[in-house]
Amino acid sequence: MLGMGIEIGVDLGTSNILVYVKGRGIVVREPSVVAVSEGEIVAVGEQAREMLGRTPAPIEAVRPLQDGVIANFTITQQMLKLLLRQVCGRRRLFRPQVCICIPSGATAVEKRAVVEAAMAAGAKRAIPVEEPMAAALGAGLEVTGAAGYLVVDIGGGTTDIAVIALGGIVLSESVRVGGAAMDAMVARQIKRSYNLMVGERTAEEIKIKIGSAYPLPSESTMVVKGRDVVTGLPKTIEISSEEVREALAEPVGTLVERVRGVLERTPPELSADIIERGITLTGGGALLRGLDRLIEAQTDVPVRVAEDPLTCVAVGTGLYFDLARKVPASLLTPAAEASSGYTR
Repeated sequence: MLGMGIEIGVDLGTSNILVYVKGRGIVVREPSVVAVSEGEIVAVGEQAREMLGRTPAPIEAVRPLQDGVIANFTITQQMLKLLLRQVCGRRRLFRPQVCICIPSGATAVEKRAVVEAAMAAGAKRAIPVEEPMAAALGAGLEVTGAAGYLVVDIGGGTTDIAVIALGGIVLSESVRVGGAAMDAMVARQIKRSYNLMVGERTAEEIKIKIGSAYPLPSESTMVVKGRDVVTGLPKTIEISSEEVREALAEPVGTLVERVRGVLERTPPELSADIIERGITLTGGGALLRGLDRLIEAQTDVPVRVAEDPLTCVAVGTGLYFDLARKVPASLLTPAAEASSGYTR
């Protein structure tokens, strides 16, 4: 049985961290950035993100998560501790039970690192759940039924593609292509075409404002400021949405190809369900304009974007507690149960 205490779902993403509390909804939504000075955290989230590329020598703004997994264990643990304290308060009668997401392609070592970080941060139990399952729950899909669903969760560091039925993942693939890779390609294209260096935040802003995966009814342009590679001086250019789409073609093409690959390996009965119910896109990358149209054109399967793709995984991690009470233990990931100490 799950004991007393607060049930918390954590979407520990490469770009953003969202925390869901049962009965309260999303209570924390912050960038996955930490500002560190001599080993001590001085800022977390949006405040730290503002420091990216702008910090003086003693302070370093870092992302402790890379490609959806922990790259810096100590900083991630401290960050989780601060977030749990923010949610539960300094004094708490019962330690919270935490459900925390991991990429479907994470190794046993990476899963264990996530669990240990949550436990060290003060959780009573830490239950890892694969991101596509959490995304499906958060998108409102009936994952416990016999019908099959195909979910594509496009995060900052990874894209997880999974076929889900009967409360479990039948087939999955995790590709290390996400929003961060798209931002990097935009920055690379601008440097190649205009000898202009732009930062991570600027590249992301360009992608959000004029980026697309499919031709737009009305193309647009954007003024971009950065540093000239040749002269080293500040420089301003104007870039078009067509150029941004060209820059995004490689990561987007990889993503679409992996979706096709999963569809090709899907059992026939579940393929029939997916044709009927379509593909569901979640995660921040699902907001890239025209991505749903491109995937639909390349697969001949209807595609829909979840109602609130950014919060699907966080909401799903919170709802996973209820699923764990209903679904037979044999359908849960054995490694996840063993490493978390989870019992029913």
